[in-house]
Amino acid sequence: MRRSWRKFWLSLHGWLGLTLGGLLVVLGLTGSLLVFYTEIDLWLNPALVASQGKVGQPVRWSEAAARLSRHRPNDAGGWRIEAPMSERHPLMARYMKPPERAGRSFAPLIVTLDPASLALTSSRFWGDFAVTWIYDLHYTLLWGKEGRQVIGWLAVVALVFLLSGLILWWPARGKGWPAMRPSLRGGRILLIYDLHAKAGFYGLVVLFALCLTGAVLALPDLARPLILGEQLASVPWESMPLPGATMVAPDRAAQLAQAVFPQGRLRWLETPAGASGVYRVSLWQPGEPGVRFPRTTVWLDAWSGAVLAVRDPLQESAGNRFLDWMHPLHNGEAFGLAGRILACVGGLLPLLLFVTGGVRWMDRRRARRESAQRRRQTCQRSRPENTAIESSTAASSIRSK
Repeated sequence: MRRSWRKFWLSLHGWLGLTLGGLLVVLGLTGSLLVFYTEIDLWLNPALVASQGKVGQPVRWSEAAARLSRHRPNDAGGWRIEAPMSERHPLMARYMKPPERAGRSFAPLIVTLDPASLALTSSRFWGDFAVTWIYDLHYTLLWGKEGRQVIGWLAVVALVFLLSGLILWWPARGKGWPAMRPSLRGGRILLIYDLHAKAGFYGLVVLFALCLTGAVLALPDLARPLILGEQLASVPWESMPLPGATMVAPDRAAQLAQAVFPQGRLRWLETPAGASGVYRVSLWQPGEPGVRFPRTTVWLDAWSGAVLAVRDPLQESAGNRFLDWMHPLHNGEAFGLAGRILACVGGLLPLLLFVTGGVRWMDRRRARRESAQRRRQTCQRSRPENTAIESSTAASSIRSK
């Protein structure tokens, strides 16, 4: 029975690796790049590097919004403005639904401004430059919503793939330490086996986390009801225009949101889209796993500045807090630079596992082919002897008669 189960898991592990391994390698390599995609974009485009930006320097939200409005005077939609993450990063803004990209699920216009001078340093559509193309390849296989579904279910299958590898590796009683010992044996066959097995064992936690978070992020309509028990609906908050009133300035909206969460670090400010639009301000609170995309949010009436709604992720249910960890875990941000490096290395592991697993598969196939050839040769050598014995026996029988 044990041999039958092992044969089943070995067959499943092998076929999953052969059929899906190449795709997992692509997702792993692109994921490793995306861990540092903002830094890579600055390296590829030095003109975007901020001239005098400093972490913690107050963002001039009103001036930045006015500059963006002059850049796109005919667009009524709001801008999502992101505060710089470091002294090198520019002030970045997204116009989420530009008419030039109508029909696409996600293709915003990305505009960068120098934090000090507010000079426009770039205006690019998502998907038209390297790092965003890689992002779309990783998240959707360049196939929109359908591709995202494929990625999500592929992550689920990858979890089964990891489970099958763990079952095949699991050592017999008393052999646990030799199997876990961080050393490589000599000889080509043993070396390839150790590289494959120990890379999978030591990287199992990281790979499991990447696959689980990837599945949740790519399949939100399935994951959220399972985790929360219901599908959350977005509330269409609207502002109430007041006769003779002027719209609240972005700087004032930032101050009002900061007053709600004095300990928070303001990260994003979304300007109103039209007269009934609202301000949406995102802040990071100590204790949140995601710094760049925090969940702490304040919605403000664009005319009166009244607080319409507040989201405090530190006071939410365990299910919501679990979901809040998914993206920061996936890119490693939840554990700072060390976590990002670990996530980056984890994305390289599928390539190592695919190569070593492929070599082992070819070695086993070659061994089976050589074994079958030896059996045929043995049969061929023994056949003339058997024929001679049979002939001799027949001749003796004839003479006796």
